[in-house]
Amino acid sequence: MFSKTMVFSLGGEKDEEIKKALTTVYDALKEKGYNPINQIVGYILSEDPTYITTYNNARNIISKIDRDDLLEALVKSFLNK
Repeated sequence: MFSKTMVFSLGGEKDEEIKKALTTVYDALKEKGYNPINQIVGYILSEDPTYITTYNNARNIISKIDRDDLLEALVKSFLNK
């Protein structure tokens, strides 16, 4: 029987890349008149790229981020860890 806990660990550099990408996506969504938070949450939950605009290459930028990495960075940021 396995008793190992899966551990995720991103370096600070990776977190900064994700933050920069997410900020770019957020700004693009806001500029196009969308609610950026709702759109990003919809994308994270569904992985449906149509939640993200193609404006300023936002859809391509967010699709390059692994969803697990994105969620980990968001949780770490929220908890200030």
